[in-house]
Amino acid sequence: MSALLEVKGLAKRFGGFTALENIDLNVQQSERVGLIGPNGSGKSTLVNCICGTLHNDAGTVTFDGHSVNGLEAHERTHRGLARSFQLPRPFASLSLAENLKIPMFYTVHKRSGTPLHADNVDARCLELLKLVGLERKAHHRPKDLTQVEMRKLELARAMAAEPRLLIADESMAGLSHSEVEEILALLKRLNESGITIILIEHIMSAVMSFSQRLVVLVTGRKIADGKPETVVRDPEVVRAYLGQ
Repeated sequence: MSALLEVKGLAKRFGGFTALENIDLNVQQSERVGLIGPNGSGKSTLVNCICGTLHNDAGTVTFDGHSVNGLEAHERTHRGLARSFQLPRPFASLSLAENLKIPMFYTVHKRSGTPLHADNVDARCLELLKLVGLERKAHHRPKDLTQVEMRKLELARAMAAEPRLLIADESMAGLSHSEVEEILALLKRLNESGITIILIEHIMSAVMSFSQRLVVLVTGRKIADGKPETVVRDPEVVRAYLGQ
């Protein structure tokens, strides 16, 4: 079975600094993959190269059987690649529902080529807000949200683009244990609905609970890729990531 996302020999340099070196990564449809590594390991650079925020210097990124090399970020989003960001930055002057309409009109509308009816858009916004537990605040502005609610809104905004692959970048950073459990449950529900998810996270208990497969980056190289329980016992991972 062909992978939904296939990265081959990917490399990225910033001047004389090599941020990524010969990265290979396959992600299957509906898979849950955890991506971990210490700060500066290249996780964000890899995600940026996959999503099109950065362009790789070597190698290829293939999504749904088609090369996306050279495509800009919004073009990759149109094809079904979406991400949430570690620091949510919603449109402060818009309501939660209005925040979801932006990716709908600029992604789903352009992808389908069919005008979106206002009633359908409103219904879809409420459906997404209900999915993340924010339907009662549909007409509130982001300033009214708690930290965990902001994380939920960020995931809803990513989902409004109707992605096939969602990259969740540290969606649980700074949250309490119970809030982490809320976000994990939400991500699992999204995955059960058919969304493939790559989770970038430093909270190891969350990564282990969520991931079917674990990928480890250290200093721009992939040093491990496999079942979570096997990867965390890998001596190289223990030395590099856990500092033991």
